[in-house]
Amino acid sequence: MFVFKKKLARDHTDLPPDTGGDQQQHSDTPRKSTSSATSSLASNTTSKSKFSLNSKPKFDRTMSAPDASPASVSPLPEGITDPNYRPPPGYLGNLTIPQQHCLDKLKKELKEEGVFVEDRMDDASLLRFCRARKFDFPAVKTMLLNAEQWRKDFGVEDIVNNFDFKEKAEVDKYYPQFYHKTDKDGRPIYIEQLGKLDIKALYAITTQERQLKRLVWEYEKSLRTRTPVCSRVVGHPIETFCTILDLGGVTLSNFYRVKDYVFAASGVGQDRYPETMGKFYIINAPWAFTAVWSVIKGWLDPVTVAKIQILGGSYQGDLLKQIAPENLPKAFGGQCECVGGCSMSDAGPWNEASATATATAAAPAPAAPPS
Repeated sequence: MFVFKKKLARDHTDLPPDTGGDQQQHSDTPRKSTSSATSSLASNTTSKSKFSLNSKPKFDRTMSAPDASPASVSPLPEGITDPNYRPPPGYLGNLTIPQQHCLDKLKKELKEEGVFVEDRMDDASLLRFCRARKFDFPAVKTMLLNAEQWRKDFGVEDIVNNFDFKEKAEVDKYYPQFYHKTDKDGRPIYIEQLGKLDIKALYAITTQERQLKRLVWEYEKSLRTRTPVCSRVVGHPIETFCTILDLGGVTLSNFYRVKDYVFAASGVGQDRYPETMGKFYIINAPWAFTAVWSVIKGWLDPVTVAKIQILGGSYQGDLLKQIAPENLPKAFGGQCECVGGCSMSDAGPWNEASATATATAAAPAPAAPPS
């Protein structure tokens, strides 16, 4: 989801530069925290995790799974078949004693307080909140409890089960936002074309509240379906996305008129679904944006800066380094031309019968929605 502006301004809570990253390289948020500092906690226990919020995709075990980091006190999650996978620090299979203790203490207190939700609070999901607050236990717990209260207030489970974005095809004409296949690291690709925004036409057919509900519905689908299936396909955990934000044609007046939605969406992504940024490409960036970026990137941690690329109109080569041509829509320099349009297809392994069937067959019986 497009959560770029506030993510840069506020989501600065990563591990040190040599310990962050998406599943391949670095963590999702930068080192210099604006909200919390790392605390030193100690314990020596172990835990296991599934790849999704409410399913346990099982992987082919014919390949030898790699070992956890020699210094880790946590085992790798079940089902890894990629022999080259090495978890980054702060992920299962590469936790320090203080990090493991933070995770264990979080689970213990959540259970004691009756707020632990078994089908959503697997270790990998809890660790996203831990990394977002640099394993500072009080800050981690506060962030998670706030997210849980927000889920109740916003009616997330009702959205998951009942929300129907009937105006999707019309909205797509004036503000395309869609998932489409995967990048070369196996992440789902999310594309947003802010430059096509027609605010008057958009708000004639939908509302900001319904757009936010759609945003949440897509996040939930990504965590419950898209990333678990992608994890099974590549043989190791996939927890982040590859985002393409197209600014071609953006005007300041249009952006100003939609800023309330953008800021609200930023808050949802940053505070409720943390640690999901893997790669972020901003294409067709106007000169003024590029000039501003050259200044603000100096305030950010190099880990985050390395994930964000600001590109002008000649962006195709950079995208194709990360995304196979057959997975990139033709409009962005790739070869894909989905029937009915890529922006309406939701094409990806999560919609391929064999992958989805495998993940579904391995999932436990649906749990009752959390109260």
